[in-house]
Amino acid sequence: MSESVSAAIVGGSGYVGGELLRLLLAHPHVTVQQITSESQAGRSVHSAHPNLRSVTDLKFTSEESLEGADVLFLALAHGSASGRMNRFDGLAQHIVDCSADFRLRDAVMYEQWYGSAHPDPDRLIRFVYGLPERYRSELSGATHASGVGCNASATILALGPLADEGLLERVVADIKVGSSEAGRRPSESSHHPERSGVVRSYMPTGHRHQAEVIQALGTGFDLSFSVTSVGLVRGVLVTAHCFLNAAVTEKDLWALYRRHYGSEPFIRLVNQRRGIHRYPEPKLVTGSNFCDVGFVVDEGSRHQRVVVLAALDNLVKGAAGSAVQSMNVMIGYDEVAGLGFPGLHPL
Repeated sequence: MSESVSAAIVGGSGYVGGELLRLLLAHPHVTVQQITSESQAGRSVHSAHPNLRSVTDLKFTSEESLEGADVLFLALAHGSASGRMNRFDGLAQHIVDCSADFRLRDAVMYEQWYGSAHPDPDRLIRFVYGLPERYRSELSGATHASGVGCNASATILALGPLADEGLLERVVADIKVGSSEAGRRPSESSHHPERSGVVRSYMPTGHRHQAEVIQALGTGFDLSFSVTSVGLVRGVLVTAHCFLNAAVTEKDLWALYRRHYGSEPFIRLVNQRRGIHRYPEPKLVTGSNFCDVGFVVDEGSRHQRVVVLAALDNLVKGAAGSAVQSMNVMIGYDEVAGLGFPGLHPL
């Protein structure tokens, strides 16, 4: 394990690129030597990320001038990385691709969910899914990690313990998301008069992140997956209605989730009897790499229903934070290095 590594960020003017830079600038073992943006080349990074004013003197460069580094983070739009991996592989020993290009390891599954054949199917198997809570052993010593879907991450972390114990029969996952999930580039749906104050169901079925949940947790239960835009900038909240094949009590769930997550540095179990923050709330994890998970047993249900909730910041634990966490595991650094920010309250 090297005491320090150099890093470069490709596609750094977007929201995920900005979060990668913010996290890596605070990392005790990483020096960011380059960050690219075709639209911002030559400009200071604070022109796109004003929160980093006076924190760094870095300027955006063009991708054409990209030099080698120990770790290369790709924060490109979907479909942009998969056709250029030969070049990227020649520039870095470790690559973390934050896009959706290499999240699914099966080319047939990719075509089913993305509607076209993968341009580089032989490489899919080289990428480890970048969620350390599920793939820590595979990430250790790996050279390539994929990004994670933010909706998928919250759902996987919510359901993982129940799925691993074989308790799930059917799940209805209702996911509410903030506007930054759509990225920095404006669109008709992100125009302020159209986006402000919304509770807009935009993917009641067929959301691509569902494929990542299936890949991570298997097909041993029926999964319905719906996504709704709400009036947040950051944040994902999944409310998963879980129908089980056996009766459980709240005490059973505490034991189960503590057994699975008791040593996880970024998962907090939130299930309080009093107060306004009894259950996971996206606002409380803003800017942090935490995923808060909670659960409630429906005592009056005839169908063994448990509601599991999980909240995370889509740009951090749902993207850049998991990428940095994965890099830490890949190289052998302390898994929490550079990721200690606890969030803010009030916000």
